[in-house]
Amino acid sequence: MAETRTPREIQTRIADERPKQWQAPELLPEPDKQPGYEYRWIRVSTLNNADARNISKSLREGWEAVKVDEQPKFQLLIDPNSRFQDNIEIGGLLLCKMPKEFLQQRKDYYDQITQQQTEAVDNNLMRQSDSRMPIFKEGKSSTTRGFGKGN
Repeated sequence: MAETRTPREIQTRIADERPKQWQAPELLPEPDKQPGYEYRWIRVSTLNNADARNISKSLREGWEAVKVDEQPKFQLLIDPNSRFQDNIEIGGLLLCKMPKEFLQQRKDYYDQITQQQTEAVDNNLMRQSDSRMPIFKEGKSSTTRGFGKGN
């Protein structure tokens, strides 16, 4: 009994594939996220001039450089002349990560400082206020609807 099969050359997968579209390249590719971490690109140089102050501040703040082993898709994108050989640097930016709980603590810290500074400015401003010419005029406004009398 002979089996009738369609030759492989005739079979096609075109019907199964989605139509492909051109996409603009990303300036900085998105890393694969690890649970519990946030990622950020930290500036390490500008116009080939090292920015030691910025990277030092970021590392002291809790950001840690991501190793190439953790993000293998970046293997071909890495600058071979980078000072950070085992890490991911693209165009003077170093991929770093920080645990989410540290990031929340950092946010809370800066929110508190912002609130204290805002209160200090408001207190200083109100101290200079004069009742004859108030800085903030609390007033009431009213809105009426319809036509005036006699219309």
